[in-house]
Amino acid sequence: MGRRKKKTVRKVRVAHELPKRRKRAVEEALKAHQTEDRPEWDRTSEWGDIRFFRKRIKPGTLRTVHLPLLNVNLGDQWPVPVTVIHGSRPGPCITILGGIHGDELTGPSACTHLLSNAFTDEGKPLDPKTMAGTLRIVPVVNLPGYRMKSRYFPDGRDLNRQFPGDPGGSTTRRVAHQIWTNLVEDSDGVIDLHSAAKGRTNMPQVRVDLTHTSSYLLAKSFGIEIILDSIPPKGTLRRTANKSDIPVITYEGGGADFLGDQSVKVAVHGVMNALRSMRMVPGNPQRPKFRIMASGSIWLRAGEGGLLDMFVSAGSVMREGEVVATISDPATPGMTVDIVAPEDGLIIGAATNPFTAAGMPVGHFLPISKHFALLEEQIDADGHFIVNGSLEERVWREEHEINEISLDGEWSGGAVDSEWIGSKVNSEKDFEEEEA
Repeated sequence: MGRRKKKTVRKVRVAHELPKRRKRAVEEALKAHQTEDRPEWDRTSEWGDIRFFRKRIKPGTLRTVHLPLLNVNLGDQWPVPVTVIHGSRPGPCITILGGIHGDELTGPSACTHLLSNAFTDEGKPLDPKTMAGTLRIVPVVNLPGYRMKSRYFPDGRDLNRQFPGDPGGSTTRRVAHQIWTNLVEDSDGVIDLHSAAKGRTNMPQVRVDLTHTSSYLLAKSFGIEIILDSIPPKGTLRRTANKSDIPVITYEGGGADFLGDQSVKVAVHGVMNALRSMRMVPGNPQRPKFRIMASGSIWLRAGEGGLLDMFVSAGSVMREGEVVATISDPATPGMTVDIVAPEDGLIIGAATNPFTAAGMPVGHFLPISKHFALLEEQIDADGHFIVNGSLEERVWREEHEINEISLDGEWSGGAVDSEWIGSKVNSEKDFEEEEA
């Protein structure tokens, strides 16, 4: 179907700068941040064996250790494979997590690719004999949820609301404590790989609190264009780790219960970019032409109820007035209602559930009117934005060559995904804000 014109709705201002208060907070954080003097990372310093969950790992080796999520003698301990690549030279300890939500498959697939022979064999990028520092990769954190094809743990809770956990608490809080103490609190950085929850999909994007400077720098090193500035809900891994001054970023790409080639490819590319930026692996990081630092968005909502026919998907570049979706009702044949782009911009998240009601969100929209020319340089034949890392082309850019664009605004409901309705009612809170 072609895109049709429709009257526009109220425009949201797009600024060259972040909101003043947020900008001031970011500047103060950057000013206060000092690059750590870590003598233990100096390549002439002593570098030896490490221990992970009572297993010894020598420099220049790769070892997979099974970490039990529960410390029990009866019942399933849910042992999760953790692959530790201990480089031959000093460097940071970076942890890559996938599958904190059991039905999100982008992370598990990306981690599996990173652990393949194409990356870990002799002479390859993650060859432990040439790598610096320590890399820990966990393809599936939420093993029981993965087996059940569920976002949640068997007790019905969301692991990404339970950190730092409690060894004497609920099942999920005990697991969160085990993950926190063995994989997070001793990390020099964490990259948490996610997909959107059921009923929607996200284009590749990174989420970070820009006022946590080391996380901000990690987000930039990932090497993609869309960076969402947000403070996540209480109990999330990212928020809890930042309080302990541990750098964490959340990568989002694709949706639950399916694999998207682009989302996985960008995740792998982003992880390798970050490792190159930290000089853990050889080579130069690939930087995008520009970065969009967004502190807010607008939601495209259904004005009526019925069946939702999406004309576009996450990652679509839209012109003002173009039709995003139509709504029809089988009980009222011949009547349709259009949902249109309020101005020039980018669909960063889109509904995939065809059933909708008045007021439900159907699209997550970044208005980019003043900088639309940058988007136009990276659009494929289907009108989708070409994310850095989704193609084989590698272009070297210096940091000063990158355009950084800040979008003014705030997140409706307080967090990036607050407007999406959760797929399950949580016993501790009727509706959970969605972080990843």
